[in-house]
Order: sequence, then structure tokens, then C-alpha cells
Amino acid sequence: MTGNTNHRHLRVGELVKQNLGQIFLRNEAKIPSLNTKLVTVTEVKMSSDLKSARAYVIPLGGKETKKTVNTLTEFSYLVRKALSKKLDIKFLPRLYFVEDKSFDYAERIEKLIKENNKSR
Repeated sequence: MTGNTNHRHLRVGELVKQNLGQIFLRNEAKIPSLNTKLVTVTEVKMSSDLKSARAYVIPLGGKETKKTVNTLTEFSYLVRKALSKKLDIKFLPRLYFVEDKSFDYAERIEKLIKENNKSR
């Protein structure tokens, strides 16, 4: 993979992330039973052929994450349709929603550090 190709993946991923954020904030996907205004897209990773995007999401407060991911996955065609109106790229990527666990991970690390400092 050349540096230019890698840069393109990052650029397209960032473009998809920003547009998903706008779609969710404005509730443009009209997903039943989910207030997308409460969903944050933390990262988007593009496949090597740019035909699929893995969107890492976390609901406000980190509650009901699995339910949120399942609902977004079920209605990904609505999100993709809203995305198609915003992006002018050769291939509109298939969307895969994934639970972002980085905040849980960071919290555990912080807790371990605090526990370690107490035991000194």
C-alpha cells in the first residue's frame, strides 16, 4: 500500500465520519425507535477497496450500545441512502456499525492506574 493510497483511505474515512455525524445529528436517516442525535461516530475505517466502511459508534452515556449497534445495522440502508445524498464518490461504501469500546478500555486503564497509585 502506497502512502498516497493510505492517505486516500483516511480522507474518505474522515469524510464518511463527518457526514454520518451530520446525518445522525439532524436525524436525517429517520430510523424508527432510535434517536440518532444521541449517537456519536468516533471513527470510520475504510476497507482497502473503499467499498465498505466500518463505523465505530457509541450512544450518549455509553448505555444500550449493543442495542444501538443492532438498530443501526438493521436500518443501515436508511443511513446509506441519507449518505448517498451527501457524498459524491465513485462507490458508496456499505456500512457496518461496530461498538466503540475505546472509552471502556480507557476507563479501565485509568482505574488500574489509580489503584496502582493507591497501593504505593
